[in-house]
Amino acid sequence: MTKHISLFITSLLLFTQLQADVIARLIKIEGDVYFKRMGMESFSEKAKLGAAIQNGDAIKIGDSGFGAIIYLDDKTILKIKENTKFAFMDTKNTRTIDLSHGTLLNDVKTQGRTKSFRIQTPVSVASVKGTQFAAIVSQSGVDSFIGKEGLFEVLNMVSGETVSVGPGQKAISNSAGNLIQAPAAPGEYPEDPEVEEFQEPEPEETEEQTETQENSTEERTIEQERPEPEETPELQEEIEETEVNDQSEDLSELEESPEVPDESGSSAPSKPFGMGMGIGSVTIDGVLYNQLALRPEINIGKIGFGLDLVLYLDFEGNIRTEDWDIADDPSKLLDKILYIKYGQKTDPIWFKYGNIEGMTLGYGGLMNGYSNMMEFPSVRRIGLNTGFNIGPVDGEVFFSNLKDFSRGGTLTGLRAAYTVSEKFPLTIGMNVVSDLNMFSGLKDSDEDSYPDIFDDFPDNPTFWNDTDGDGWADPGHGVDVPDSLIDIDADGDNIIDANENDSDIQLKATPFSINDNKASALGYTFDIGYPIFTGKLFSLGIYSEFNTLSFPSTTSSDSLFTRLERSGTGITVPGLRASFFSILDLTIEYRIVNGSFVPNFFDQSYDLTRVVTQTVGDSVTIIKTKDMFTFDESSNDFKSSGVFGSASLNLFNLASFSASYANMVAESDTIQSFSAFVNLNAENIPKISTAMAYYQRNNDANPFDFENPTENTIMGYRVGYELSKGVNLIWDFRQFYRDNGTGTMEPIKQTTIETTFDF
Repeated sequence: MTKHISLFITSLLLFTQLQADVIARLIKIEGDVYFKRMGMESFSEKAKLGAAIQNGDAIKIGDSGFGAIIYLDDKTILKIKENTKFAFMDTKNTRTIDLSHGTLLNDVKTQGRTKSFRIQTPVSVASVKGTQFAAIVSQSGVDSFIGKEGLFEVLNMVSGETVSVGPGQKAISNSAGNLIQAPAAPGEYPEDPEVEEFQEPEPEETEEQTETQENSTEERTIEQERPEPEETPELQEEIEETEVNDQSEDLSELEESPEVPDESGSSAPSKPFGMGMGIGSVTIDGVLYNQLALRPEINIGKIGFGLDLVLYLDFEGNIRTEDWDIADDPSKLLDKILYIKYGQKTDPIWFKYGNIEGMTLGYGGLMNGYSNMMEFPSVRRIGLNTGFNIGPVDGEVFFSNLKDFSRGGTLTGLRAAYTVSEKFPLTIGMNVVSDLNMFSGLKDSDEDSYPDIFDDFPDNPTFWNDTDGDGWADPGHGVDVPDSLIDIDADGDNIIDANENDSDIQLKATPFSINDNKASALGYTFDIGYPIFTGKLFSLGIYSEFNTLSFPSTTSSDSLFTRLERSGTGITVPGLRASFFSILDLTIEYRIVNGSFVPNFFDQSYDLTRVVTQTVGDSVTIIKTKDMFTFDESSNDFKSSGVFGSASLNLFNLASFSASYANMVAESDTIQSFSAFVNLNAENIPKISTAMAYYQRNNDANPFDFENPTENTIMGYRVGYELSKGVNLIWDFRQFYRDNGTGTMEPIKQTTIETTFDF
C-alpha cells in the first residue's frame, strides 16, 4: 500500500513537468545498484556503467553497493553510499533529489547551473547555492546534514524553522519539528571516495554511424534478453523480496509512530539577498495614494534584515511628508525597518524585531496566530520576539508594538517551558499574556494622548478642543498657545466669552485621554504535553491547558467608558494533535469554559478588535474594548463546553489548506468560531506568482452567516500576476467591519495594488 501511495504522489508531482531528456549519467558503480524507471512498479532494472538517467527515474543502492552520477548540464556530482534510495525530480526552475533514506555526498557546482538545487526528505529540505555537503536520512525520521565547503540552508517542514550550515557544521532535523545546528565532530563526515573524470559520449555524426549503433544496440538487446544464470529467478526474487521488506518497514513505522507537529507551517528558506521594488496604489486613512517602494532584504548566516522605503504621493503629485519627517521625529526612522532578525527559534538565542506574524504561545489557548501587520501600512507597529533554548529549559518574550510603551503599554507575552528528559519528553509550560492598556489601540496621529476621534485637531499636538468648530482652539485646550490664537467666543454664541458669566459658557469637556485612562487584560496559561508516538509517517501527541482571563473594572472621568470587572477560565482536557504522511495535520480539543473566557482571545485580528469606537446619534461617541462587545450583557457566571478541531492539508505541494472550527454550547446560547486559509503553489500555475485567501470569524453566534458580518469578521486575499520575468502585479485586499453607531456594520476595506520587481 505504501509503495502505491508513494508512486501516486510522485507521479502527480511530475505529471506536467517531466521530460524524456537525459539529465544525468551513472559514472561509478559497485555492488548492487538498481533503477526504477518512471512508470515502473519496482527497482527491476540492474544499473550499468554509463546508464542514462531521465527525469522521474529512481535509484537504489544495496547493502554493499556504491554509485556516482553526474548531471550533464552543470557537472554536479552525487556520490551514493550503501542502503540509499532516492528519485530524480527536475522542474523548470528547481532540481530536487527526493531522498527516502540513506547517504548522499553532494558536490554541487555553481557555474553553468540554471536551477536551484535541493535535497528533500520526508522531514527536511536542504537548499544549496553551490557547496559540498553530506545528507544522511534514517528511516526513523531523523535527518543529518554535514557541511564540507560553502553554505546551505536546512528547513524542517514540520515546524517551518530554518538554519544555515557552513563548513565543519551540521544540522539535525527530525519528524517532531526539532531542528538543531551544531559543530560536526572530527571524522563525522562520511568517507568520500574519489571518482574518475567523466567523459561525455561523442555525438553521432553520420547516418552510417547511426545505423551501426542501432544495429549494435539491437544485438546487445538480444543478448540481454537471453537468460543469464545469475540474473534470473533468484535475482528477481531478491529484488521483489527487497521491495516487500521496504514496504513492511514503512508499515511498521506507520503502526509505531508520534509527536505533535507545530502548526506554524513551512516556508522556503530566505534568499541571501533580495531587492523588491513596488509601484502602485494604497489607501491610508481613507485617502488613495500612489506609492513607490524599495524593499531590500539581506540574509547572511543567522543574521537578516529588511527595509521598507516607501514614498506616498497624492494625485496632485505631493509627497506624504509625515512619513519622512525624521528631523522632528527621529522615531519615523524605525518605521523604515521591516525586520531585523538573528537565528531561529531552535537556536540557543534568537530574536526578531519589526513585523510579527503567526505568533502563538504554547498550544494557543490564549494567543494563537497573532499578527501586528493587520493594519499595515496605515498603522506601522514595531514588534519584538526573542527567546532562548538552554538544555531542557525554553523561554520566549513577545511585544506587539514597542511604540505603545509611550502610550501606557503594549500587548506582551511570556512563555517558559521545561522538558523532563529525552527518554521521558514530558513538557510543562506556563504563559503570561497581558495588554497593559487596550486604549493604546486608539489612533492618535499627533501623539498628544487624545485619540483622533475625540481630538478636534488630530494633526496638531498643541490643540485639542474646538467647541464651535471655527478652527480656533478653546481657552485652556492648548499647550503654550499665544493669546492671539485663542478663540474669544469659544461656544459660538456671538458673545465674547470675557463679557459672559462662566456659568453661561458651554464648552466641550477635556477629551478622553489615553494617559489618564487605562483598560487592561491579563491571562495565564499552565500546560502539559507528551508525545505519545513519533514516526516518519505518523505522529501523535496529547496535551492539556488551563487558561485564565481577567478584565479589571474601569470608568473614565467623562463617562465615555465604563467596564465592569470580568474574569473566567478555560480548560482543555484533553487535546490531541496528529500528523499523517507529512501531508495532513489534525488537532482536536475538548474545552470547558467558565465565566468571561474565550479561547484564542489574542488572535490574528486582535489589533482590529482590541478597542473600537461607536458614534451614537449625531455626536456621542462611546468606546468598547474587545471583552465588552465579546461578552456584551452576558453574565460572568456563564458556562459552556464544546469541541474545537482544526486540519491542515498539503495537497502534494500543489496547494495548502487549513481550517478550524469550534462549537461551544451553554444552557441558552451557542458560540461558534471558524477560520480558513488557502494558499496555491504558484509554481504550478502559469503567470501567477502568488495566490492566497483567508477568512476568520471567532466567538460568534453564526460564523457562517456571511450576509450579516460582525466586528469579529475579517477576510482578505493576495494575488500576484507575472507580467514578465521578475515583474509582478500584486493585488492585496483586506476587509473588516465596524458599527457606525446605529447597529449597522460598515465594511472597512484596505487595498494595495503594486507592481513589484524582484532582483
